[in-house]
Amino acid sequence: MSGPASGEAPLSPADLACALAVIVIWGLNFVVMKLGLQSLSPMLLGALRFMVASLPLLLFVRAPALPARYVLAYGLAQGLGQFGFLFLGLRLGMTAGMASVVMQVQAFFTLFMAAAWLGEGTRRAQWAGLSLALAGLLAIAAGRGEGALQMTLAGFVLTLAAAFMWAVSNLVARRAAQVAPGYRPLPFVVWSSLVPIVPFWLLAWWSEGPAALGEQLRAIDGRALFAVAYLGWLATVLAYSLWTRLLQRHAAGRITPFSLLVPVVGLLAAITLLGERPTPAQWWGTAAVLGGLVVNQGWWRQPLRVLRLLRA
Repeated sequence: MSGPASGEAPLSPADLACALAVIVIWGLNFVVMKLGLQSLSPMLLGALRFMVASLPLLLFVRAPALPARYVLAYGLAQGLGQFGFLFLGLRLGMTAGMASVVMQVQAFFTLFMAAAWLGEGTRRAQWAGLSLALAGLLAIAAGRGEGALQMTLAGFVLTLAAAFMWAVSNLVARRAAQVAPGYRPLPFVVWSSLVPIVPFWLLAWWSEGPAALGEQLRAIDGRALFAVAYLGWLATVLAYSLWTRLLQRHAAGRITPFSLLVPVVGLLAAITLLGERPTPAQWWGTAAVLGGLVVNQGWWRQPLRVLRLLRA
């Protein structure tokens, strides 16, 4: 098989290791969220996650060389918006496995908002991919239920809202890259993680009350501490920094195919560790969503693309 196109740097073993690490971290992320939400409320888990992701590192990481408005906007969209909705959806009945699939719809939200706000063009294949993914989402929604380990409609809708907010944060990051090309990912992630802390605490105070919050904090156990540490240091600081670094070093078309493996890891982890069992309709919907992503990116024209990347 031939190497990468002329002018494109090949994926080094270190780059490939970074991509695979992100896939595993984000794939297991949904199971860890479920574990954390067994003893912590969604807003409290959000507050603790971003405290861990930012406060211990502020003494060692300088503020990013970006206008503050991009740090603020990214923190509100990716931190408070994406994970506020996702944690609440998981608490209200979204299964970990299906969440890992539905969150990938952010690619379509990003595509069409980028076309509207940044003037990026769209292709017919992208509309076809969207249609296929929407059919998959309808199939997933049709497989909802109210029993244990079943996905609820409320959880599904909240997870879609989380995917939308992820797309908003993507647009903020793209715009930031236009304003300050080559900015360092780690400071951006660490300092933007400061932004959602106070809103999460205020929402937790408002929804839970001081007595309930105090009780949760006093009763926090090793499993909850593990979830907070994993979500703060691995899923936020490490994974987002590695992913941004990869996108800075290589074309997006060479890196984004790896994201298709995230729901594969997420589904397998949820089935193995949580005992979740997607319905047949949800399996078909999952296949349609992932197929829609493939069509959207034009990868169907090169069915061996990922193998070529691995061998590059």
